[in-house]
Amino acid sequence: MVYKRMVEIGRVVFVAKGDAGGKLATIVDVVDGNRALIDGPSTGVRRSVRNFKDLHLTKFRIPLRHGMRTKNKTKMTDFDRFKLMRAKQLRNRLVRLQVAKLRKTRKAEKPAGGK
Repeated sequence: MVYKRMVEIGRVVFVAKGDAGGKLATIVDVVDGNRALIDGPSTGVRRSVRNFKDLHLTKFRIPLRHGMRTKNKTKMTDFDRFKLMRAKQLRNRLVRLQVAKLRKTRKAEKPAGGK
């Protein structure tokens, strides 16, 4: 048996299971041998990672580049991308501070000299 439908970026898929069951989406990126990042902005399928067992490959393929963005991200101006970058930096800084506090309290709770 020869397979004619290969998993590739731009391949249109039918989502069989899950919250977007019965809708069409497109493979945007292949995560690993079992999962793919799919997106279906016109059919209402949110960008998410799905297992290949939940997808049915169709014969249709859309010419996409690797990791193509959705409409909202495409519409962003340079200043919007800058604001997003700064917000992510702030979030990462807060997470890093909380992790440091937890490590410090955990280290203080450890008995001295014991394993």
